[in-house]
Amino acid sequence: MNLAELQAWIGRTEEAEDWITPQMTRGLRAVLDQDPGEPQPGDPAPPGIHWCLAPPTAPMSALGPDGHPARGGFLPPVPLPRRMWAGGELEFLDRLLVDDRVLRRSRIESVELKQGRSGALCFVAVRHELSTGRGAAIRERHDIVYREAAPPAAPASPAPPAALPEAEASRTIQANPVLLFRYSALTFNGHRIHYDRRYCQEEEHYPGLVVHGPLQATLLLDLARDLADGRPLRSFRFRGVQPLFDGAPFSVNGRRTGTQRLELWVTDAAGRQAMTAEAALA
Repeated sequence: MNLAELQAWIGRTEEAEDWITPQMTRGLRAVLDQDPGEPQPGDPAPPGIHWCLAPPTAPMSALGPDGHPARGGFLPPVPLPRRMWAGGELEFLDRLLVDDRVLRRSRIESVELKQGRSGALCFVAVRHELSTGRGAAIRERHDIVYREAAPPAAPASPAPPAALPEAEASRTIQANPVLLFRYSALTFNGHRIHYDRRYCQEEEHYPGLVVHGPLQATLLLDLARDLADGRPLRSFRFRGVQPLFDGAPFSVNGRRTGTQRLELWVTDAAGRQAMTAEAALA
C-alpha cells in the first residue's frame, strides 16, 4: 500500500440529505422489537436512526465483490479486501424528530496503517455533522478498519469470557437472519457478511453471519435511553471488540457509573464482549 496516496484523501468532503419519514421510523422501531405505532411529525425519532439516512446508493454495476460500493469515491481506495466498523463517537446537540430533513456533511479526517496479529490494518476516520433546519444535531466520528483476507484455518479455541460488571439493565436479542436482513434493508447495506452465509464461510471464513456494528450500537443507545430516565444523552462512544455472529442469542447490558455516566456492553451467548460503550448524560 502507498500510504501517501491513501492520505491524499484526507480532507475530502461530501454532502448527502435525507428525510426521517414515518415509515423509516416504524421500520427502526420494529427492528428494535417495539410497537411501530403511527409516528407523527415532531415525534422523537428512535436513537441511531441517523445510520439509516442517506446511505450510498451505487448501481449494481458499481459494487465490489463484497457487496459494498467499489472503493475510490469518497472513501480512499484501500486495497485490503475486508472492511468492518471499528467503532466511533457521537456528540448529541439536538434530538432528531420525525419529518426532519437532515443534511449530513462528511470529511475524511485520517488514514493510518498499523500491523495487527492478522497482518496489515488500515484505519480510516470519517467526521460527520448532521444538521436540521434547527441547526447542528449530531457530530460523529466513524472509524472504519480494513484488513487482509484471513486464510482458512481450523477453528481456534475461544478465549474464556472476562469478568464483567453486574448489569443494572439487560436485554436478550435473538441473532437470527431475519433481524440482520431487516436492518440491512433499512440501511440499504449490501455488505454480504450480513446475509450471505456461503460468502461468509467460504470467502471471509467467518463461522456465521455477522451482526452489524451500528445495529449493536443502536441497541446500546436504546438501552442507554432507558437507563437515562428521561435525561438526554450528551455523548456516546463505542468500540467493536470482536465480531458477533448469528445462530445464538446475545445480550445488551448497561449500568450507571455515576450521576452522569453509563457503561454499556454487548456479550455473545458465551458471555464474551463483542462491543463496549460509554455514554454521558446532559
